[in-house]
Amino acid sequence: MAFDAEWLALREPADHAARDAGLLAQAAKAAGEIPRVLDLACGTGSTFRAFAAHLSADAAWRLLDHDRDLLDRAVDNAPDRVEICHFDIADPEALPLEDVTLVTTSALLDLVSERWLKALVARLRARHLPFYAALSYDGRMIWEPRDEEDIRVIDAFNFHQRRDKGFGPALGPDAVPFAQELFEAQGYHVSIARSDWCLSSGADALKETLTRDIATAADEAGYTATPRWQELGSMRALRVGHLDLLALPPGSRGS
Repeated sequence: MAFDAEWLALREPADHAARDAGLLAQAAKAAGEIPRVLDLACGTGSTFRAFAAHLSADAAWRLLDHDRDLLDRAVDNAPDRVEICHFDIADPEALPLEDVTLVTTSALLDLVSERWLKALVARLRARHLPFYAALSYDGRMIWEPRDEEDIRVIDAFNFHQRRDKGFGPALGPDAVPFAQELFEAQGYHVSIARSDWCLSSGADALKETLTRDIATAADEAGYTATPRWQELGSMRALRVGHLDLLALPPGSRGS
């Protein structure tokens, strides 16, 4: 599953506004006194930028992505202690976890499969590592004012979200509850917080792109939204449900 740089730039302000500030601060604390953070599917470095005010200047980052163009953009303004890695994260067993104190990701969990997530949790537990995953889509979309066609579009979109995104059948909206179950079975303390996009005036470009992408996915899943709905979709206020998750290993600070 690949995303272009323009889309990532368009969504970054909404992502940063939506992240739960308390969970972000706890994740930064969990990274320890000498943070060494591994960011999975880093894109252009949005997660790194979100942590900027929460980690000390000597924090080291290892940013992983399979897209060289996105990595080139990530490195543009990155300080010396950011390591850029061209890496396919499809195999959790191969992730470079050496010397890492925190593993992060954003907008990824809903795209991965049960098998992939089970393998990741097993590796993190073996190394006693905390994990912070932000902005996982949870199946909620609410337009205001509401329209009778909304529910059919949402149902089709959510069905599409469970298709293979490159990791096997995707968890889609079930990702965070499933991750919570896996981590808690390994003795982790798990915290979850909402991180919804709240898009109204000032987010017209994002709403327009998002409405088009939602309609395309719904169509591929078997429901074709009417032109009227697509026009309404980009004009109305929209809340898109996301969840942030922080999983702390047994005995760690805050667990």
